[in-house]
Amino acid sequence: MHINNDSVKKDGDVLFQDSYATVQSPQDLYRLQGHNYMKFFKMDLLCKWAWLGAETLLVDNGTHVYDGIDKSKIAVVLMTGHGCIDVDKKYLASMSDIPSPALFVYTLPNIMLGEICIRHGFKGEQLCLVNERFDAEELHFWVTDLLEKRGMEACLCGWADAYDNNKDICFFWVTKQKGETPFTINHLNELYKL
Repeated sequence: MHINNDSVKKDGDVLFQDSYATVQSPQDLYRLQGHNYMKFFKMDLLCKWAWLGAETLLVDNGTHVYDGIDKSKIAVVLMTGHGCIDVDKKYLASMSDIPSPALFVYTLPNIMLGEICIRHGFKGEQLCLVNERFDAEELHFWVTDLLEKRGMEACLCGWADAYDNNKDICFFWVTKQKGETPFTINHLNELYKL
């Protein structure tokens, strides 16, 4: 699944082709997809885009890709480049008067993991990495370690970066099950570039 400034793609197919041009904010995509999760509107920019990415990947016609998997064995590993820079700037500005507790909670980039885990009930390992760019090798290392050595059965993983009017969300669903799509560094790089 890949959301960027140009399109929303899932499994290489473009979603909302005609109507995506009107999407200027995460709220626009939220409405376009027909979600009903009121907590969404309290989230910061990074959380909103990451949450939408997770919904696009994990939910299909009311069913979830993780149905039948113990949620305590579902991990989340996400990378980001700018983290929560937008909310950091807002929080810094609020410090000239009384700092906003509503903003403070979103001043850590790992909050996006918490929002996704709360929504889906995931209770497995979580890791948030801050990198300059998408790094398939590092992502592959951590996910493979969790699945092979840490008792996890599945992992939502990928890249989530949102700042100003830019967004780049690319998520993958990986399980211990051997499937058609190989979980390799090269394949992660190929999918990210789609």
